Amino acid sequence: MPPSLNTQTIVAFIWDFDKTLTPGYMQDPLFAEYGVDPKSFWQEVNGLVDFYKSRNLFVSKDTAYLGHILSYIRDGHFPDLTNEKLRELGARVPLAPGMPDFMAKTHEFIAGDQRYVHHGIAVEHYIVSTGLRQMIEGNAIRQSVDGVWACELLSDAPSKGYLESMQDGQACKDAGVLTGIGYTLDNTTKTRAVFEINKGVNFEPDIDVNARMSHDERRVPISNMIYIADGPSDVPVFSVINQYGGKTLGVYTGGFAHGNYDGVQQLVQDGRVHQAAQADYSTDTEAYNWLMHSLKQVSDGICARRENSIANIIAPAGHKV
Repeated sequence: MPPSLNTQTIVAFIWDFDKTLTPGYMQDPLFAEYGVDPKSFWQEVNGLVDFYKSRNLFVSKDTAYLGHILSYIRDGHFPDLTNEKLRELGARVPLAPGMPDFMAKTHEFIAGDQRYVHHGIAVEHYIVSTGLRQMIEGNAIRQSVDGVWACELLSDAPSKGYLESMQDGQACKDAGVLTGIGYTLDNTTKTRAVFEINKGVNFEPDIDVNARMSHDERRVPISNMIYIADGPSDVPVFSVINQYGGKTLGVYTGGFAHGNYDGVQQLVQDGRVHQAAQADYSTDTEAYNWLMHSLKQVSDGICARRENSIANIIAPAGHKV
C-alpha cells in the first residue's frame, strides 16, 4: 500500500474579507482616492443585472462590479488605475480590531501545547473573497495569511505573437492601465476555493480540483476548517463547511441599529452558522474566545484520532515468561 499523501494535521482558518477582516468594504479607499460617490457606484452596479437582462444578456450580480470598475477607468473616473495602484490603495484598508495579531496568536497557541507539537498540528490562514486580490496583496494582513483567492483585473493584454517573446526570455510586465477581467470569484464559486484548500491544489498544482481523491488523502479535511464571514451571501460556503463537519462563525459590524447584526443572527436561527459574534478579534472578545476554543476542539480531535490509530497498532509477539 502506498504511503498516505498527507498527515491531515493542518487546521485552516478561512476568512471572508469585507466586513470580516475590515469594518467596511475594501473599495472605499478607491472611491475616496478618485472622489467617486460609493453609494452611486453601488446603485449602478445593482442595476446592471436588469440593464443587461433587457439586452437578453446575463451577468453575475456578485462580480458585475468588476466590469463597472473597467467602465469607470474607460470613462476617466478612475484614470490610470493599475494593479500597482490597487496594491497601494489596499494598504489603506483598515483592519478589524485584533487583526493581524489574532493570526499570530493561533500559531502561538499551538506551539505552546506539547501534545499538539508532538502530533505536528499546524495552523494556516486563507482569505477567500469576491473582492480585488491586488488590494488584499497590498494590505498588511497579507503577511499573516498563507493564500488569497479573490478577483483579478488585468492590464497589458498580450498581442499576437507574444508566445515567441516569452520564449526569448522577455519579462512580462504588469504596469499598464487595467483593461480586462482575469479571474472571478462569486459567492457560489467560493466553494471551489474551499475544495482547492481541501485537496492541496495550492501546494500541489498538478492536482486538479475536480480529480477524484479519497478523503483520507486530502491535505486539509473540511472538518479541520473554520470559516468566518459576515452574511447571507456566504451561505454556500457555510453549507459546505457545516456538511463536512467544519466550524462556522458569522460576524457582524456595527451595533443593532447600524450594521448587519440582524442578518447574522438570522444565520444562527436558520442553522447556517454555529455561532455569531462581533468582528472584533482582540483578546477575550466573543469572537476571539469562540475561535480559539474551536481551534482547540479541532486540534484535540486530530490528536485523539492519531493516538487511537497508534493504540490500534498490534505489537509484535514477545517471549512468554
